[in-house]
Amino acid sequence: MNEFEKKYYVDRVGTGSIKWDGLKFLYGDSDLISMWVADMDFRSPECVGDALAEMANKGLFGYSMPPRDYATAFVNWEKERHNCDVKPEWIKFSPGVVAGIFHFVGAYTEPGDNCIILSPCYYPFMEAVQETGRNLICSMLKNDNGVYTIDFEDFEQKIKENSVKLFILCSPHNPVGRVWTKDELCTLVDICRRNGVIIVSDEIHQDIVMSGHKHVPTLASCDCEDMVVALTAASKSFNLAAFNHSIAIIPNKELRDKFDAYQKHMHLSGALPGYIAAMAAYTGGKEWLDNVIAQVENNAKIVTEILKEGAPECVITELQGTYLQWIDFSAYVKPEEIKDFAVKECRLAVDYGHQFFTPEAGKTDSHLRLNLATSEENVRKAAENIVKAIKNR
Repeated sequence: MNEFEKKYYVDRVGTGSIKWDGLKFLYGDSDLISMWVADMDFRSPECVGDALAEMANKGLFGYSMPPRDYATAFVNWEKERHNCDVKPEWIKFSPGVVAGIFHFVGAYTEPGDNCIILSPCYYPFMEAVQETGRNLICSMLKNDNGVYTIDFEDFEQKIKENSVKLFILCSPHNPVGRVWTKDELCTLVDICRRNGVIIVSDEIHQDIVMSGHKHVPTLASCDCEDMVVALTAASKSFNLAAFNHSIAIIPNKELRDKFDAYQKHMHLSGALPGYIAAMAAYTGGKEWLDNVIAQVENNAKIVTEILKEGAPECVITELQGTYLQWIDFSAYVKPEEIKDFAVKECRLAVDYGHQFFTPEAGKTDSHLRLNLATSEENVRKAAENIVKAIKNR
C-alpha cells in the first residue's frame, strides 16, 4: 500500500455508498468486490473539505449565486491542464453530465430526429436519444484485438443515409478507454461540419489520462466553436458525484440561447456546495489528482500482469483514459454466462459489456468493465478471482 492509498483509501461499506451498500439490491449479494459505478474509493482532496467546512461555519444557506472566483478557477484549469481557452460567458450549469446530454438532445433536436453515437458507448447516451423520442443511429468502433478505432467511412455514411442532426461523442471514450487524438477529433468535426451535425462532447473523464497520452478537448482540436458543445465536471476527477454539479461549455451564442430556453421551464440552478467543491478542487486539487492517476495506472498494470499469466486469452484493452478497464472474456465465457461468471464465480460487482451496446448487439458480448479507482488489494484480489474462476471452469 503506497502513501496515497494509506491516506485516502476508505472502506465505504456502511457509508451510504451506492457502489458498496447497494450491492444486495443491485446484484443480489452484498459480499462482492464492488467495481461497477464510476466513482472512487478515495477521500476527496483536503482543499474541498476545507472549503465546504468554511461554508458550513458561516451558517448561510439561502439562495446563492456562484462564487465570484468559480468561473476563473475552471477557466484556469482548462487552460493549464488542457490548453483550452474557455470564456466565462460560455459556462452554463447542469445538474450532471447525463442530465446535460438529455438537455442538449432536447434543445437541439426534435422528436423523430436522428442522433448518432460511436458504439460501444456509455449507455445513458442511448437513453438520452431513445427516451426523448429521437432515433438512435450507431456507428460501430473497429475492434482489432482490443484496439479500438473509429470507422470514419461508416460514420459519415450513416450520417448521410439518416440525415443525422446530432452526434454524442465520448472523449475520453467510455467504456473502451480510448483517448482520441487531435487528428481523429478533427476528422469527426470535418465530417459533422460537411453534414450539418451538431457535436455534443462528453468530456467528464478529461482529467483521468494515463502516461503517454494527452486529452485534447474537442473545442481545442480545430476551429469548431460554432458547432461543438461540451460537458465536463469535477465529479469524476475529484470524486464529487454527490454534489450533482457539472459544466456545460457552449461557445456559440445561438446554441447557448437554445440551451437556456430549454432549461428555463425546469427552473434549474446550481447549489452553493457544488460550486464551492468544484472551485476548490480546480484550484487546489492538482497534486491529489496526479496521485490518483498514478494509483489507477498501477492498478491497471496489476490486472494486466495477473490476467496475462493466468488467463492469457483474455483481451485487455489498453487503458489510455478513464479509470475503467475494458476486458473481453469471450475466449472463456459465453455471453449468456457472463453475469453468473462475474457475480457467482468471480465474486465481482461490475458493469457488463452488453449494457454498452444496443440490445441486439449486446447479446453476443462477453466484455466486463472494471472500475480501478480503488485499493491495490481490491484490484489484486479481483484479478486473482477471475483467474481462479476461469481455471475452475
